[in-house]
Amino acid sequence: MRLTPAALLILSCLSVLAAPRKNVLLLVSDDCGTRMGTYGGPALTPNIDALARSGVRFDRAYCQYALCNPSRTSFLTGLRPDTTGVYDNAKEFRKVIPDMVTMPQLFKNNGYAVARIGKLYHYGVPKEIGTNGLDDPQSWERVWNPRGRDCDDEDKIFSIGVSAGSAAPKNTGKMGQILVGSGNYGGTLSWLAADGSDAEQTDGKIAAQAVDFLRQKRDQPFFLAVGFFRPHTPYVAPKPYFAHYPKDQVQLAKEPAGNRETKPAVALTNTAVANYGMSEDTQRTAKQAYLASMTFMDAQFGLVLAELKKQGLDKDTIVVFISDHGYNLGEHGLWQKRSLYEGHQACRRTRRPLPHRRRPLRPEARQARRGQEPPPGAGTSRRPLESRRLHAGRLRCHQRRRQEEGRHARAKGRPLGPHRTLPLYGMEPRQARGRAVRPRRRSGRVQEPRR
Repeated sequence: MRLTPAALLILSCLSVLAAPRKNVLLLVSDDCGTRMGTYGGPALTPNIDALARSGVRFDRAYCQYALCNPSRTSFLTGLRPDTTGVYDNAKEFRKVIPDMVTMPQLFKNNGYAVARIGKLYHYGVPKEIGTNGLDDPQSWERVWNPRGRDCDDEDKIFSIGVSAGSAAPKNTGKMGQILVGSGNYGGTLSWLAADGSDAEQTDGKIAAQAVDFLRQKRDQPFFLAVGFFRPHTPYVAPKPYFAHYPKDQVQLAKEPAGNRETKPAVALTNTAVANYGMSEDTQRTAKQAYLASMTFMDAQFGLVLAELKKQGLDKDTIVVFISDHGYNLGEHGLWQKRSLYEGHQACRRTRRPLPHRRRPLRPEARQARRGQEPPPGAGTSRRPLESRRLHAGRLRCHQRRRQEEGRHARAKGRPLGPHRTLPLYGMEPRQARGRAVRPRRRSGRVQEPRR
């Protein structure tokens, strides 16, 4: 049983409820796969990379469900989708678990100033930008819902057609066709190299509001959740960010001939026609826009971290960065989310980035801090299983090292020295009644000592 990234996030935050209490800054990006520099990806993300270098980076962080609402509900409640009942982007978890204490709500109940800026619980993007979306009012004391010019420029946004056949509706277009101002953006590939400044965009306004929050003086610790909308489609970013990725240098996913034919149909339903029927030039345009919007988001991310340091709060604040899930950019002919492929290292679909600056507590510590047992179906502590696996792994490593040492000794025509032993579990040689345990020699073979 794996301790989920959602649990890791919650446990790391719960640990600050013990004195001395730290501030918590939770930064969330939408549809952000592991394509940033710290994961070896092509995106230019210097601020996220710097956070990863200064803290703990999770390389095997998997989401509970490869869709926004189920995943966000999961990491904000600590419960699996089969417990919350949230499997789509319309369901509200409180209709299933009305008395659930969410992660931000727990901080609020323990004397923290708790605030949200932007998207934490699910929003329909872009139509619900500037609203509360499916927010949970019980989780927060203060909320802000910025809305930028990206919402006003929707008539300029490019998108691709997704309908099959020659009689496709005007707003959806034919498969692979490029449309302008279709209004069909949230679930289709769409992009815009925008005019204007960073500060005019929704994510720019979110960063500005976060900076203002950090400048305010308060007598209590804070839990601030900042939710950026990019790189969720439409991939909108100011024009300078597109210049970082010349289209002729954008690398497309390489797939062996006939690769899709070897996959079960259910694995390809999200993009039933490979690459939505796009030409390679259109694929490069879409990927360029995604990477540009990721770099734009990183720049706003950097503004918030810079202000945290400027105000002298960085030493007393736990910073966590997470995305709701990863993203396909042409691997197996798939785009966007709703698939379970990992792909190659920089494009893990169900993986999401999770750098933060504090090691998490174990599940039993979470239960102790909450003073309650986990809800039914939420799982149990994995400590006994983890301990057995750790012991077995160390034992195998120890045995391999002893075998290797024996082979070297025999190759030189001599046994191990009379007092030579290998460290057990990375510690000093084990002592037995005041002397080192010695390997036994029988018929010219070095054997394991009796215990």
